[in-house]
Amino acid sequence: MSRTIDVRNPRSGKTDYQIEVPDLPQMQQEAARLRAGQATWADIGLEGRKAAMLEMCEAVDRHYDAILDALCADTGRYEMSVAEIEGLKGITRMRVATADAALQAVTGASGDASLTFRQQYVPYQLVGIISPWNYPLILSMIDAITALLAGSAVLAKPSEVTPRFVKPFLAAIAEVPHLRDVLGYCEGDGETGGQVIDLTDMVVFTGSVPTGRKVQERAAGQFKTAFLELGGNDPAVVLDSADAAVAAEIIVRGAMENSGQLCCSIERVYAGPEIFEPLLQEVTERTAAMTLNTEGLQSGELGPIIFARQAEVLQAQLDDAVAKGARIVTGGNIVEKDGGLWCEPTVLVDVTQDMAIMQEETFGPIIPIARFSDPAEAVRLANDTGFGLSATVIGAEQAATEIGEQINAGGVWINDFDTMGGVGDQAEKTAFGVSGLGGTRYGPGGFFRFLRKKALVVRKPASA
Repeated sequence: MSRTIDVRNPRSGKTDYQIEVPDLPQMQQEAARLRAGQATWADIGLEGRKAAMLEMCEAVDRHYDAILDALCADTGRYEMSVAEIEGLKGITRMRVATADAALQAVTGASGDASLTFRQQYVPYQLVGIISPWNYPLILSMIDAITALLAGSAVLAKPSEVTPRFVKPFLAAIAEVPHLRDVLGYCEGDGETGGQVIDLTDMVVFTGSVPTGRKVQERAAGQFKTAFLELGGNDPAVVLDSADAAVAAEIIVRGAMENSGQLCCSIERVYAGPEIFEPLLQEVTERTAAMTLNTEGLQSGELGPIIFARQAEVLQAQLDDAVAKGARIVTGGNIVEKDGGLWCEPTVLVDVTQDMAIMQEETFGPIIPIARFSDPAEAVRLANDTGFGLSATVIGAEQAATEIGEQINAGGVWINDFDTMGGVGDQAEKTAFGVSGLGGTRYGPGGFFRFLRKKALVVRKPASA
């Protein structure tokens, strides 16, 4: 028997949407439908799949307004919702353009002239995707795109916090022959996510570390592969050779994007002794000038806290920091307006490594800034974490690169923030620590997550 889940509006705090959660028989029926469609999906070949994915981009454009309205209602922000839709189309077209090179046939021979081999790539029949609430559309599809091009069918479960986009997006998918038979969404909570793991052949999860552990344990118990894309507590190291204004622009952009609700956002800053004061001044001025979009979707730069419980996390981290001696330079308040919750853009100083805000994932628009005395201490502080998603180093290129090489993180941005999108068709990265598990989401390896490799080894008859 199906059940329902009420959904909160992040701008009003009211329950104004409801999803119907499929029961197990319905989930089994959907999984069977997708598995049946996968055979034809594989048969149409890479060219057919590429054409279908490009048709998807056109269908999304036909349903653009409805998808955008749903994303805005899901997240309470406008510009990043537009960016999600554009990003989905951009990533799809990039992956279509690089699929042939990534998936080209591999053959070879040995020192024995009569022995040859051919590499065969066999897709997992049905891939499960469990995605988070901060970028609802794009994070439900970023791995699905490569899985589908590789030849798999996909069953996705988006977050129950932000599910409104599913109906208009599926309306677009319904217009694409073949793709509609191999891409399905099921709305629900953790119980539904567990069923996705049970009903699929492998799973990709994007979300928190605690939930990632549960996903891994459930998949491992069934000898299924799980790829985990988890959180971060990303450092930024600012060397004395940096320009304070340039560094501040990078840091504020990296910390405030999507109101800090980004896994690779800059969450702690370490500044050299000479750059510390000018950097603090520049960061404070930029942060204090930012505004909340409390008056309307397009009225300010920072959207609401999408998941209400996250406000409690932010408040607890701020309280802990202040209790241990940190000083709030600007911001520092959770703002409530008409039932919605916003976190003021905040700068903290006098922070120490024992504070929760320096050790845990923050997921909010908060910038703690600490000093370091020399490069060795900068590396030590940056690596003083259980996470290892990404990091930023700002300063003279050679010195910044040398620091970056020593930081335990999968992606290190030198003199910019989150530049992976510009090289993600070729460059690959994996997470360090508890920030993830499994092969790269980016580059050619992003396709091979969803392919098993078979070696066909042939012994030719000896020559007469």
